[in-house]
Amino acid sequence: MPRFPYLRLAAVVLSLACVPSLAAATIPVYGYKIVREFPHDPGAFTEGLFYEDGFLYESTGELGASTVRKVRLDTGEVVQQVDTPKGYFGEGIIASGTKLVQLTWQDGVAFVYDKATMKLAGGFRYPGEGWALTRDATHIYMSDGTPTIRVLDPASFQRTGSIDVTANGKPVRQVNELEWVKGEIYANIWQTERIARIDPKTGHVVGWIDLAGLLDVSKLDNPMDDVLNGIAYDDAHDRLFVTGKHWPKVFEIRLVPKR
Repeated sequence: MPRFPYLRLAAVVLSLACVPSLAAATIPVYGYKIVREFPHDPGAFTEGLFYEDGFLYESTGELGASTVRKVRLDTGEVVQQVDTPKGYFGEGIIASGTKLVQLTWQDGVAFVYDKATMKLAGGFRYPGEGWALTRDATHIYMSDGTPTIRVLDPASFQRTGSIDVTANGKPVRQVNELEWVKGEIYANIWQTERIARIDPKTGHVVGWIDLAGLLDVSKLDNPMDDVLNGIAYDDAHDRLFVTGKHWPKVFEIRLVPKR
């Protein structure tokens, strides 16, 4: 989600009004333990993130600064990078076979890159906004800031279904960056310090992850914008990584029950 000062107050009010409280008694809440910290480019306005074979693949936003990049996890070194086509605000990213797919925010355009070379290889259109992407073995999941996650075919990128996200029966808005983790969809809720654990079969939030205090964003240049956003999962080694927009660190965390 982008940086526009006139949207800040409205976004915060909307988040508080439309996202169910962590205190809801029927949904378990998890805290975290930091396992390890890794360097992260503080110039990266992180919009999408995933992990593969020792590297983070990241999509960054902001007009004139949007990129797709391959980053060495241990060092934070950007080993490969391509600029998003001029005039587009980059959003979520996934791998699909030998390709990388990057959404854009309000233009209804996704760009497809060759994964090995990062050369632009095509694209497709979609209605509405694009916020984030993740996938399992057979489906792509796409958020657009509403309570509805779109389900796409990984070959044609056509919409084949949807998931309505609810917590205690109430719609969850501002669903942002997504990651497939052990059969669940983890989703950053924009402008909050929480991640929703979503059952993709029902859309129900089955757990909240409270990441309050993970990083003191008040020390960043734009604390209203430089929020938690970016989830990646290493399935082979059961490692969960999180970061945020312009954050100087990527955190490997382990979930711990709060109640």
